[in-house]
Amino acid sequence: MLLDRFRIDGRVAVVTGAGRGLGAAVATGFAQAGADVVVAARTEQDLRAVAEQVTAAGRRAHIVVADLADADAAAALAGAAVSQFGRLDIVVNNVGGALPKPLLDTTPAELESAFSFNVATAHALIRAAVPQILDTAGGGSIINITSAMGRLPGRAFAAYGTAKAALAHYTRLAAADLCPRIRVNGIAPGAILASALEMVAANDEMRTALEQATPLRRLGDPADIAATALFLASDAGSYLTGKVLEVDGGLIAPNLEIPIPDL
Repeated sequence: MLLDRFRIDGRVAVVTGAGRGLGAAVATGFAQAGADVVVAARTEQDLRAVAEQVTAAGRRAHIVVADLADADAAAALAGAAVSQFGRLDIVVNNVGGALPKPLLDTTPAELESAFSFNVATAHALIRAAVPQILDTAGGGSIINITSAMGRLPGRAFAAYGTAKAALAHYTRLAAADLCPRIRVNGIAPGAILASALEMVAANDEMRTALEQATPLRRLGDPADIAATALFLASDAGSYLTGKVLEVDGGLIAPNLEIPIPDL
């Protein structure tokens, strides 16, 4: 059956930034498809809620409370997966971000911090995960969550957009180094109705403007990203590596403009 290719029964995944939003949706979606999950984020209460959903799906969850801006903390997740569940098959690098800020107000240190949080942290986990994946599962899938703003130019996104663009190309480079046994792909979400957009979505005027500027005329749902991640992690996506899937409602330009005056 074709649908069987989307199952990941008995596999083990690590999902960063899994306390809420996209990471939580991915973690629970993986559990519903048969995987045990290591969920990592800074807030224990959020992680416990996600772990309950994993358990409700009949799978096991292991919580790691950590500041994943620390590369060593991120790298330790690979060992935690093997220690708890005996193997590691899938890694989802979801944690990341940087606040919008005008270009001339963005310091070199802030640019470096954005790169570190969005790219170096993912690299640290991948370096630690690859030997574990090869030793315990023989092969696997790595998924990096980038952003539409890594592709589309918009004001005030110099740090965030540059870091996400770097992560997208890092994904292609890592795929070349790790094939054929480990596939590396990315997902570039657009405007997804998750915690980062709660304030915007609560304002009817702003939400309508976002929707009208999106070709599909709606905001994305975290389940849209979870479904894409499952495709990439499972045998359904077994012939993809080095690709970044644009799950953004068809954007060809930003649908959110930060009001920065002209020089």
